[in-house]
Amino acid sequence: MKKLTLRKLSAGLSWVLHPLLLPLYMMALLLTMTAFAYYPVGVKLYLAWVVTLYTTVIPVLALGVLRSLGRISDFRVDDRRERALPLLLGAVCYVLCAVTIARVPSAIFVRKFMIAAACCEAMCLLVSLRWKISLHLTGMGAFVALLVVMNVVGAGRMFVPLTVALLGAGALASARLYLGCHNGAQVAAGFFGGFAVAILALLFL
Repeated sequence: MKKLTLRKLSAGLSWVLHPLLLPLYMMALLLTMTAFAYYPVGVKLYLAWVVTLYTTVIPVLALGVLRSLGRISDFRVDDRRERALPLLLGAVCYVLCAVTIARVPSAIFVRKFMIAAACCEAMCLLVSLRWKISLHLTGMGAFVALLVVMNVVGAGRMFVPLTVALLGAGALASARLYLGCHNGAQVAAGFFGGFAVAILALLFL
């Protein structure tokens, strides 16, 4: 019974902190805890819709199409050999999201994060050609990187969200290991790779 409960908790955490949902959490923080909170409602709705469309809706639909065509065996895409096309489509969606968000010049931070996310997808794509890396922890690493940068530049009071994100990353790493989806090296490479790529992209792109 205990093992079954732990497995359900691990699986639930993997879905709650799924890479496709992290951009939505990021937008929720930006629109409520930073200067974006003072934007007109119409602008906030536009930003929220664009991010939801390009980072969640379109990727989910694309996975459904790939699954129906037999290009992936399931929506988790745990098989390293099946990841190339989904990751490529994900990177393209993030770039398109950044281009669309450029219509709101003052939302440059959101645009930079989308570019950083695209770079993380590209990194995972290259690594997955030879080795399996944790996509979940890559996403969490990029999310933590965003919060670190926001704290450093004073974009908002992100200490509490950063603490929660770090604890969440640790719990997620434990969950992925418990489920047998990855080993320690794959989890660590995902988190630190995502963190490093996102930091460099946020600072220099």
